[in-house]
Amino acid sequence: MLHKKIVILGTGGTIAGTASDASSNIDYAAAQVAVSQLVGAIDSLNGEVETEQVAQIDSKDMSFEVWTALANRVQHHLTQNDVQGVVITHGTDTLEETAYFLQSVLNPAKPVVLTCAMRPASALAPDGPQNILDATVVARYTGAYGVVVVCSGVIHGALDVQKIHTYQLNAFGSGDAGAIGFIQENSLELVRNWPKSQQVRAQTATENIAILNQVRSWPKVEIVMNYAGASGALVDALVAQGVQGLVVAGTGNGTVHQSLQAALLKAQAQGVHIIRSTRCTQGRVLTRADDSFPSSNGLSPVKARIELMLRLMGLMA
Repeated sequence: MLHKKIVILGTGGTIAGTASDASSNIDYAAAQVAVSQLVGAIDSLNGEVETEQVAQIDSKDMSFEVWTALANRVQHHLTQNDVQGVVITHGTDTLEETAYFLQSVLNPAKPVVLTCAMRPASALAPDGPQNILDATVVARYTGAYGVVVVCSGVIHGALDVQKIHTYQLNAFGSGDAGAIGFIQENSLELVRNWPKSQQVRAQTATENIAILNQVRSWPKVEIVMNYAGASGALVDALVAQGVQGLVVAGTGNGTVHQSLQAALLKAQAQGVHIIRSTRCTQGRVLTRADDSFPSSNGLSPVKARIELMLRLMGLMA
């Protein structure tokens, strides 16, 4: 029987970062080490995987161009018969956004596993190597599919994952949904069913990729937040600049200050698409009969922004 391979795509991030002082875990430059070098240092993966450098950036600087390139390369490898799954090394800052973007566009039948590190490769005890090894274990798991995130031995679904800590190695959570499972000594322990896509799409991944490749500029969608004393000034300024969509990170159950509400209603009347989410890290916005704006269906503000952009490009129904 053909032993199928795992392809590891590098995009940079802390996992590929270096510092002049090995004892420093915050004063470093991200995206310095090639993915081939990172993987080559893990003896147990020698000869088991193929690597490719798609980008070399700090994930805080993630761009639509990199997302498009990454989607292209992931889809290319997933269509190869000798590939069992894809692993992506990524910075932690925007990892949850990339995961949701790839799930929404590709909805892959094979596993796509994003992994990361909270310490640079030059650290005295880097967490990247174990995370990469764990990610390959998940990518080889029978029954795995879709986009998931692996960090510190925990498996999170693309729909639920969110960075919840600025420093700890176990920096991600899955909110009310909870983790999918855990990696322990190169084996998986699942604690809930593998998540199914909750999105309905009119196109296949191939068609979505074709649309992405033709898009010259992505729709202008921004996020505004509700807080005590919030005004509509930012909304008015964004509308004046031609914004096409706004996601409001409301307080509590998506509540919005009356001044911000007035500006959002005015923007909506002018054709701007509005989605209501919450700045709370757990729970989802529950719909009320008198809601002026549609809810994000449980998506965080950053993921709701991605969904709205994809909808405006015709990639999601």
